[in-house]
Amino acid sequence: MADVNVPLRVSRCVGSQGELEALMTDHPHIAVFHGLMAAFSAGDMDALTEIFHPDVVWHIGGRNPLAGEYRGRAETFAVFGREFQLTGGTYRPRLHDVLANDDHTVALLHVTASREGKQLDMDYTIVFHIRDAKITEGWVLTADPQAYDEFWS
Repeated sequence: MADVNVPLRVSRCVGSQGELEALMTDHPHIAVFHGLMAAFSAGDMDALTEIFHPDVVWHIGGRNPLAGEYRGRAETFAVFGREFQLTGGTYRPRLHDVLANDDHTVALLHVTASREGKQLDMDYTIVFHIRDAKITEGWVLTADPQAYDEFWS
């Protein structure tokens, strides 16, 4: 095997306190996601309408009453409303991190909720396609699909 020497390039600067600071700029899709979280948490349908493309496609995997493919804002928003309705408003997503590039935005989240004596307490991921500052598609991926199905069923 050939030995390949590739120089490592590190961009850094020293702040006013002498500590090492990395120079990074958030991708614009991260701001779109933060707007989504704020609107979703506040139940602000006008803001959600501005964030979601009219022809959005929303995918929820599994074998439960919420699983399926939802097309358009009306269907997508209806499933969001159903999450809150079925949990009596206890559905609470919490953001761990969000990563983005031009092709995908990935949100790492944790959700808690309760319904009919059952508890939901798990990590999940949403993968987004965003175009022109609008969410055009999203996939909900849960850490434990069987437990997720059991909670909603």
